[in-house]
Amino acid sequence: MSDEIANLRKTVVSCISCELSKSRTNAVPGSGSVKTGVVFIGEAPGRTEDIQGMPFVGTAGKILSEALLYAGFTREDVYITNIVKCRPPDNRRPNKQEMDSCNGYLQKEIEIIRPKIICVLGNTAFGSLLNGNEITKNRGKIIKRNNQLYFVTIHPAAIIYNQDLRQVLKDDLKTLFDILDKIKKGIPIDINE
Repeated sequence: MSDEIANLRKTVVSCISCELSKSRTNAVPGSGSVKTGVVFIGEAPGRTEDIQGMPFVGTAGKILSEALLYAGFTREDVYITNIVKCRPPDNRRPNKQEMDSCNGYLQKEIEIIRPKIICVLGNTAFGSLLNGNEITKNRGKIIKRNNQLYFVTIHPAAIIYNQDLRQVLKDDLKTLFDILDKIKKGIPIDINE
């Protein structure tokens, strides 16, 4: 782990910038490889993440790990984080003030890692990062904003409620890593501006 990420983690863990700090058990900074080409960004920690202080370690995390393995990768190969670093009460969606409070941390993670592509997991992250909505209509697309590439897909938690989406996520991650391979090799890809 780089010193910059280690220092950022310490800052996140002690953050009291918004009301979520009062109800959390643990803040949940991102984790994984800082030398990766891809960063996964979800919505917010859930109950298990709040208890363990790690992102995507609950049911949705197991689904994400399974999809990563299907695509030929492990959690250790990528960096995983969330829009907000503390669990909203009752797993509600984070509000704008909470997202704004954490935005500096997220931007610092991206700045340190400098990923070739960011995988946006679900509607909340899609809305926060790209002002997007309707994830099911936009999933599988590559979007370029401010010189950064984004790949949009469903949130692994959606599969908890709709098992039919399991293969969709697996196929999307396979596509994501094929795209990443092309980027690394300098092969042109289709981009939505």
